[in-house]
Amino acid sequence: MLEKRLTKTRIRAGMWEGVMSGVEARPELEVILLQEPLPGVTVEPVPGREAEWAVRVPIPPEVLSEGVQTFLIREKGATETLAHFTVITGVAMEDDMRAEVDLLRQELDMLKRAFRRHCLETMG
Repeated sequence: MLEKRLTKTRIRAGMWEGVMSGVEARPELEVILLQEPLPGVTVEPVPGREAEWAVRVPIPPEVLSEGVQTFLIREKGATETLAHFTVITGVAMEDDMRAEVDLLRQELDMLKRAFRRHCLETMG
């Protein structure tokens, strides 16, 4: 069985780009910011590469404001986050306690997923 993975490739000109692998059928993805879905996510097959999909997420300028915004990418209807990215505006990251807390939250989520995966693998 293929392992489902979403890997960031770059952010350029207000567009987050990545590759989703390990999924045969076109995945339905959504991007959540502040508990609200954002429009415009596109998922297209990567030419010549089976079970890989090019994912593009536009970063709307109207959602950017001073501080930290964390965008969560997940399959529609799912609660597990496949990937995330953070945009920090207005202040240097090392000077902003909110940025540190946000990064710690993301690391904790990553550890929780790894721990759950480990528990499933060792139980079955």
